[in-house]
Amino acid sequence: MKPRIIKNDAGHKLNVMGDNQIIKLSSKDTNGQFTLIEQHNEPGMGIPPHVHENEDEVFHVLTGKVEMMIGAESTTLSAGDMIFCPRGIPHAWRVVGEEKAKAMLSIFPAGLEGMFEELSELPAGPPDMEKVTAICGKYNLKFV
Repeated sequence: MKPRIIKNDAGHKLNVMGDNQIIKLSSKDTNGQFTLIEQHNEPGMGIPPHVHENEDEVFHVLTGKVEMMIGAESTTLSAGDMIFCPRGIPHAWRVVGEEKAKAMLSIFPAGLEGMFEELSELPAGPPDMEKVTAICGKYNLKFV
């Protein structure tokens, strides 16, 4: 691995079905250890309950408010709050309130950015859930 300096506006920008992401560090950068993604989203944007077979995630809210569901619990995170989502436990998130949210998503181990790349290539508009489910299934992620 090589040291990297990532400036504030640097990274690979993706729109993953409305989830605005900037991949700051990928599997290639970290020798497969982790992926780091900055998210910038409008109120109402969210991802439905899903389960990862292979990855643990840490969400760190930088600005705004994000409602997080993990297992049977639901909580609202504000700037500075974070949550650890271990693999195998259903979780979901949604930006709440009037303000846009900015969050840093850390994924351990790396590799899920490949799924986000594939999903970002789907046509705009209402998602074709059959295609979405097939792509996610290749990465051992399922919606519940």
